[in-house]
Amino acid sequence: MRNNTDINHVTWRSILLGLVLSIPHGFFSIQTPTPTTVSLIYTAVLTLVFLVFLNLLIKIWLPKVALTQGELLTIYTMLSLSVAISGHDMLQVLAPILGHPFWFATPENEWSSLFFRHLPRWLVVEDLQVLKGLYHGESTLYFTSHLKAWLTPVFFWSILLFSLMLIMVGLNIIISRQWIQHERLSYPVIQLPLAMTKEGGQLAFFQSKLLWLGIAISGGIDLINGLHAFLPIIPLLPVRTMEIGSLFTEEPWQAMGWTPVCFFPFAIGLSFFMPLDLLFSCWVFYWIWKMELVFGKVIGWRSLPEFPYLKPQASGGYLGLALIVLWKGRHHLRQVAAQIFRSDDTVSVSDGYFLPKQFQSYYRIAALLVLIGSATIVLFCAKAGMSLGVIGLFFAFYFLLVFALTRLRAELGPPVHELYNIGPDQMLPKIFGTRFFGPKNLTMFAMFWGVNRAHRCNPMPYQLEGLKLADRTKMPPQRLVLAMILASCIGLWVGFWGFLHVYYQDGFDGGFGAEAYRHLQQWLYFMPGIDGPATAFIGIGFSIVVALTLLRQRFLWWTLHPAAYPLASSLNWSMSWMWSSIFVSWLVKWILLRHGGLTAYRRAIPFFFGLILGDYLIGGLWNIWGIISHRYIYTFWH
Repeated sequence: MRNNTDINHVTWRSILLGLVLSIPHGFFSIQTPTPTTVSLIYTAVLTLVFLVFLNLLIKIWLPKVALTQGELLTIYTMLSLSVAISGHDMLQVLAPILGHPFWFATPENEWSSLFFRHLPRWLVVEDLQVLKGLYHGESTLYFTSHLKAWLTPVFFWSILLFSLMLIMVGLNIIISRQWIQHERLSYPVIQLPLAMTKEGGQLAFFQSKLLWLGIAISGGIDLINGLHAFLPIIPLLPVRTMEIGSLFTEEPWQAMGWTPVCFFPFAIGLSFFMPLDLLFSCWVFYWIWKMELVFGKVIGWRSLPEFPYLKPQASGGYLGLALIVLWKGRHHLRQVAAQIFRSDDTVSVSDGYFLPKQFQSYYRIAALLVLIGSATIVLFCAKAGMSLGVIGLFFAFYFLLVFALTRLRAELGPPVHELYNIGPDQMLPKIFGTRFFGPKNLTMFAMFWGVNRAHRCNPMPYQLEGLKLADRTKMPPQRLVLAMILASCIGLWVGFWGFLHVYYQDGFDGGFGAEAYRHLQQWLYFMPGIDGPATAFIGIGFSIVVALTLLRQRFLWWTLHPAAYPLASSLNWSMSWMWSSIFVSWLVKWILLRHGGLTAYRRAIPFFFGLILGDYLIGGLWNIWGIISHRYIYTFWH
């Protein structure tokens, strides 16, 4: 008779437990950006550690009811999604947009005459008495007038977000077999949850001396730095060591700008599981971008004041990456289409590539999800006043970027990533000019800032990583898809509720709403035309990614990876914080592989798991304590 821990299924009890735990996770996430600005969400890992330890005890006393690895990973995936939806670049951006224009409108900014008439009233809250409680605090959501005012916009925005996530699930189902089984991408972000839950949790994982050494180093730093908040006599241990950009005070080197040197233990740990060539590419391209800034200052191109047009180049690079990946997977996509529309036992092509018929219903479900989600989005946007052509253009651009991001996470697995200001809402007006779209479309562009701002916690990569976990543990993925859809639904409602519940008590300063409506104000006030240089640099970014891809295919010695080129362009946030940690991880991994081979690399893995766990356990607990006590204590990252 097989032990319960040998069987991996997505059980109803794991789905129920995941849904119950999603409520406090989503509620906590809406109050702090920290969990969702990194690829591996620390609150989900904290809960997973607790469940694994609890499961070890259950396996001793009640082995028949112990959770399997598949159940633990189902819960982890659901928690990751529920936290991401409430995260820094999803509901934390979207929810503030709904009431912002009416509360912050003044005679000076002229918002009422510029765009109030273009705002769909079913998507916003305009009652100033209702908004007063939100922005001033010392009130409650649970007045009838407050609930009635918020119910309609929250309901319709939830439908839009849920539709986006249905499409993402469908696309992930379609591409997962190609990326998981044929291309065998590495999925670095999931390595810790996968190892920690093996066979439902094993004492052997926690008995490694290297694991506890890593925990002691990173957790010790966090413990001391957290105690500093209570006892200032305790010195801070610097992980943010210095800012070297300020050392370059003369031209043209001054153009490098802000360049911090930071050594975040969790980032060093996560980066260790990235492929070596991708680690190398990330920090090299970071400095190539810096040198572009210096080069622009040397040349002195006054006619190109925004050179090197970082955002347009990055946007073009991500679009190029998405289209290249689609082209590489064309045989798979052709066979998926054949599975959906034909009923042969097996569909194959000349390359010997085939898909068994068992996937037919799976892919038909995926197609149905994409179709339902797309139809809902079109109806939503059309009702809001957008033209059909613009809807298609906007969301084609959006899903190409999200597709590229998902590929980036599956192949590179960087500790953080950021697509700030490079979405369709920012790039399409540069390519076509604002007059091409008109006020109604531009107004919706601004309101979509809540799903376009930076994509640090976009749900699609977490969905695909869940499918990868299912593949690694031999779980049937169909019920996991249902679990992810249910977690997304719960996450949406908990996120909106948590935002309103907390800020009607504490008051709200406006958040990211100012960014969205500042863009709209500039578009409608100045009506800028086509930005020729920005459009050209979108093409340049696209061309560079294509060229890097061709070089990588033609020359075995070419190590620079095209995906790292747009990733490293985030000079104002993610890569500036991360480049030095990535460099350290690359150097250590290179030395281990060069002098000790795969054996040395595998022996070192527990130490880097420990670096992640130490930061997440001790640093994460400081952050949770800070949220509960309404004070800043210590954040283990940036």
